[in-house]
Amino acid sequence: MRIAVCAPQVPFERGGAEIFADDLVGELRRREHEVDLVTVPFKWYPGERVLTQAFLWRLLDLEESNGRPIELVVATKFPSYAVRHPNKVVWLLHQFRQAWDLDRTELGQFSESAGDRALRRKVLELERTALGEAKRIFATSRNVAARLDASTGLAAEIMPHPPAPLEYRCEGYENFILSVNRLDRAKRIDLLLEAAAADPALQIVIAGEGPDRARLEGIAARRGLDGRARFTGRVSDEELAALYARCLGVYYAPVDEDFGMVPFEAFLSEKPVLTMTDAGGPLDIVRDRQTGLVVEPRVDELARACAWLREHADEARTLGRAGREIARTVTWDSCIDRLLAA
Repeated sequence: MRIAVCAPQVPFERGGAEIFADDLVGELRRREHEVDLVTVPFKWYPGERVLTQAFLWRLLDLEESNGRPIELVVATKFPSYAVRHPNKVVWLLHQFRQAWDLDRTELGQFSESAGDRALRRKVLELERTALGEAKRIFATSRNVAARLDASTGLAAEIMPHPPAPLEYRCEGYENFILSVNRLDRAKRIDLLLEAAAADPALQIVIAGEGPDRARLEGIAARRGLDGRARFTGRVSDEELAALYARCLGVYYAPVDEDFGMVPFEAFLSEKPVLTMTDAGGPLDIVRDRQTGLVVEPRVDELARACAWLREHADEARTLGRAGREIARTVTWDSCIDRLLAA
């Protein structure tokens, strides 16, 4: 089958969505489909750019290429699903949340001006139209599906995707908590730093890069965490797999996250996950005292949870192994079978 996978691209940025798109293309090719990744650079600011960027996708002709038909289009996240195609399937990573659940919060994009409110309505109208054209919609988590239903009235089937293909393994449970994330405020890495300040025995390793790094390093310096909080920056796949293999547990507690591959990566390394009651997507698989610890979004609660893992290494191992059994059920074979059956 000739397939186009559609994903927007923010130049010079690479995260979970980009890894997912590349992996999907690779897995489809391994199954002998003719597949290409179609990208358009995406800039969502200033506000009026949002619609013009979406219209770029609307104008694309992906029904054929070089005189040969494209039989299937798989769109991923906003605004790629604005593309037109008679056989369009959406594997939804997330919508343009700044126009929906993040509107009128500090993470929103549209002001109270008449122009901005009208622009927001147009974005939501486009989402309803473009997503409504899809033959089938898959969502990576219950959280993503619930937002879709609330904003458009459309239903999606839940289909999480496998994490990046690292050399997952467990080499032990050393005395450090690992954070793997893009460094921005919504990921709440500052709470982990404050937990380390509250517990002198807590050691943390923070892997990742992002715009919040300077602020986070400032917190670590002010709290006197030198030697107990290590910022690695962006690491190679080999280094990341080694950190997962050795850590005591993995911290992953963004605010109302869409999905997140980190819990799956942690579980495949037999490590429990620390998250919070308002984390969203991770709560699909991180269950309190079953595959990890789920706490209220407070520093004292997080510090106690980290200490519990340190003091109960055998239980931490049991939680991580239970998570591994869940993560192993999410395979590319099952996902692609459902995707192509649409």
